[in-house]
Amino acid sequence: MLYLNFTLSHSPSYLNVISMAMASTILISLVILLSFFTDFCHGSIVGVCYGRNADDLPTPDKVAQLVQLHKIKYVRIYDANIQVLKAFANTGVELMIGIANLDLLPFSQFQSNADTWLKNQILPYYPATKITYITVGAEVTESTGNISALVVPAMQNIHTALRKAGLHRKIKVSSTHSLGVLSRSFPPSAGAFSSKNAFFLKPMLEFLAENQSPFMIDIYPYYAYRDSPSNVSLDYALFESSSEVIDPNTGLIYTNMFDAQIDALYFALMALNFRTIKVMVTETGWPSKGSVKETAATPDNAQTYNTNLIRHVINDTGTPAKPGEELDVYIFSLFNENRKPGLESERNWGMFYPDQTSVYSLDLTGRGAVDRTTDANITSSNNTWCIASSTASELDLQSALDWACGAGNVDCSAIQPSQPCYQPDTLVSHASFAFNSYYHQNGATDIACGFGGIGVKTDKNPSYDKCLYVTVGSNNRTSNNATATPTASSAIVYNFSALIPCYLLLLFILLF
Repeated sequence: MLYLNFTLSHSPSYLNVISMAMASTILISLVILLSFFTDFCHGSIVGVCYGRNADDLPTPDKVAQLVQLHKIKYVRIYDANIQVLKAFANTGVELMIGIANLDLLPFSQFQSNADTWLKNQILPYYPATKITYITVGAEVTESTGNISALVVPAMQNIHTALRKAGLHRKIKVSSTHSLGVLSRSFPPSAGAFSSKNAFFLKPMLEFLAENQSPFMIDIYPYYAYRDSPSNVSLDYALFESSSEVIDPNTGLIYTNMFDAQIDALYFALMALNFRTIKVMVTETGWPSKGSVKETAATPDNAQTYNTNLIRHVINDTGTPAKPGEELDVYIFSLFNENRKPGLESERNWGMFYPDQTSVYSLDLTGRGAVDRTTDANITSSNNTWCIASSTASELDLQSALDWACGAGNVDCSAIQPSQPCYQPDTLVSHASFAFNSYYHQNGATDIACGFGGIGVKTDKNPSYDKCLYVTVGSNNRTSNNATATPTASSAIVYNFSALIPCYLLLLFILLF
């Protein structure tokens, strides 16, 4: 908190009033500046897409718990389902919601339709449910029927409705596209938009530039490799390549396909003189299972691609054409979706099975080494335990405990009142019992002791009276029990080193 102290005992009273007014103005300005820089200098983020094209998924309430357990802070959904909006209320998770292609016509025709939709579908749940983006249409250039012409009018009407509600600066409007929106993508410097889409792309880009909204793109190096394995190496698609691809026009060096595809889009935007529009990746990922001919769709490759992607993004590496550029990315997807049509891979993009167990061990922090085995991070179950961190918040402990005793299938009857492991009656003790049970039931792997970063592995037996406890009634660190190895947990990690230039600029403004 900033305090301004003016000593004006010998000044005329009107000067006191003026000085107080000046102090108030300065204070308000500083608060606004701080807020601006905090929002502007946020670093790259990683989110997850929550598709629901399945008939075996957990309820939205349970999904919200799973998302919180894994510290996922950004989620994309493809509609504005009321049950989902309610489930994510007061979770702190930021949602990207969508308007489907089938609904573009009424939104594009009448402003009143957009006004009514916002009033009835969004405002009753906002801001308890944090909504930051609205996607109007999805990959319209890939859709059958001539719906492209509807996108920009619908975007404009949604934006106008938001402006009427005073939310146009807090909720951004855009539309998602496939890489098929480009007519050329290689070499990256030759990136160009397809001329057949110019009639709606130019006004869309003008809208995005005017309203500081991102150009949203869905990028899948998997398909580039699957469809042309003789021209694209698997390592190049997985961020694992030791070789280099040089753009002959710019001399820029590429070591992965993701960067090359992003830069092709940047060059396409620059060719039309739209240099200020940011790019956001609204879908990317890798399938864990495929048909006979989809040999690259494996848990190993999915784990490798997503882990390397996360590390690449949160380090604010940028791309060869935009080094250090922030790039927000959403991984597709949260769950396998059994009702999606097409090849087997289409139903196996999830990080989790519908029963909420992990499809593969994914390092969501981007800090660990990539394990190329399906039985990743296996640790002997002998002489190791998993306990709750004594520094975890009660909210995180309760959320993780609820999940372990629910979707985690842990038998928690022993920690119920009057049962053998109920005492000591502390949240950290009960959570430790549940964590350790889940840990041993699931092979004593590192991922099985994750619990969103509040699970701690130890090789010293903390058992007491045949039950697993932390220090009785204490919120302090457990003496001689837990190993002092903090676990980074967040799937969405701010790169604080990337914020230093922003805050130095803020400090310069405050001082001068």
